Amino acid sequence: GAVGHHGDNLAENILSVLPKLPGHKTDVMVNMVELTALRTPDEMCSVIAPGCLAQPNDPAATVLWESFMNLKQKEAVMEARRHLVEAASRENLPIKMSMGEVTPEQLTSYIQLFKNNFKALENHCGLLQLVLAAVQTLKHPQNSKWDNFLAFERLLLQTIGESEMPSVLKQLLPMIKCHSERTQDDYTCEDFFVLLVYMYSVVGEMKGGKELHEAEEEVKKALVKAICDEPEPSPLLRKIT
Repeated sequence: GAVGHHGDNLAENILSVLPKLPGHKTDVMVNMVELTALRTPDEMCSVIAPGCLAQPNDPAATVLWESFMNLKQKEAVMEARRHLVEAASRENLPIKMSMGEVTPEQLTSYIQLFKNNFKALENHCGLLQLVLAAVQTLKHPQNSKWDNFLAFERLLLQTIGESEMPSVLKQLLPMIKCHSERTQDDYTCEDFFVLLVYMYSVVGEMKGGKELHEAEEEVKKALVKAICDEPEPSPLLRKIT
């Protein structure tokens, strides 16, 4: 469960993609620059304190977070739009309700309405932090990778069996790339650990054989090379090595 990507859930995506809030295990940093007049290329602008998911004093935000956890992603972002429209209407902000699919850009344009109205910002700060978390997750490059993981897992469930494990490992081999060869869409070393844990969990107990042993050795060599070539290993990689 912990390494699978089959949950169509916005809360899970947010917790997986956004950076952890310092000193917390279960909360994340939400970039609040969007609500200021600052223009900075720095993704996690350190001048502005980050927002977070825990909003116990904002009833609307609490309800929205429950939607993020319990609804499918498509329905959850529609709830985010509905809450924003209601909040903006209450503050008499010039909002135009649009139907159809909810996009991150549409949510951002609604958030911008609150920007120059300090009273509205104060009244709905918790809600705005949650919607910003959703927008930043939907725009994050890791989000498209989530779909790649899901496609790989589905394929794996259809094809995997004891005899197919060596061939699946060989399929993985060309996907293991060193840092200098990787693009944004390629899997990182951490991603491969997640995939391998998923694969071996699905297959369970296996009888070793020459073909399997050779395939595993090749994957090990490729992973070791990729890890050694990391210019700055992540905390997880450092812990593993």
